[in-house]
Amino acid sequence: MKDLIIVGAGGFGRELLQWVKDINYRIENTDEKWNILGFIDDDPNALEGYACDYGVIGRIRDWIPKEGQRYAMAIANPSIKEQVANMLKTRGAVFARIVHPTASISDYADVGEGLVMYPNSLISVNTKIGDFVTLLSSSVGHDAEIGDYCTISSYCDITGGVKLEERVFLGSHAAIVPRRRIKKDAYVAAGSVVVSNVKDNARVMGNPAVRMDF
Repeated sequence: MKDLIIVGAGGFGRELLQWVKDINYRIENTDEKWNILGFIDDDPNALEGYACDYGVIGRIRDWIPKEGQRYAMAIANPSIKEQVANMLKTRGAVFARIVHPTASISDYADVGEGLVMYPNSLISVNTKIGDFVTLLSSSVGHDAEIGDYCTISSYCDITGGVKLEERVFLGSHAAIVPRRRIKKDAYVAAGSVVVSNVKDNARVMGNPAVRMDF
């Protein structure tokens, strides 16, 4: 059983705690279970007012990883996620892959470090998933590519051959038609249907999705 620390004690962190508990409940092999130590967050009061059986054990900016510890990334904002991951990794942090027991990863998927998969999420065949990808109860279709630090909110449909470059954020229920490309740092609003390529740093919304200032 390895020690696990959750990075971020916001709503995402509290959800991720539950998914780690689900792993522990459903796995019989003790070596594959997690010994949860708590959260690190720069706000020591992040859990105040919330029911939670683990606490904030330190600040991210001050944290020095210890040998044998593993970390689970619970930060959704792609740019902040990248900054925190790089900071902790330079100090020696090793990030775990947290995959809910109801999630599915194809045998023919190439998956990077620090993946988080929520309940009922799916990564299909011949996909390439970068580092620190967050997949919240959504599906990634065959031959798709997801870049480093992307966050895919719940109930999104990433269809076959789609490519998301680094640090893309998809709001809930976004859908992308096959073989479209969403470039770096783009933001796709909730409920949008992407039918054409999206440029770097663009913010799009609607059906069909168009560039908006919001």
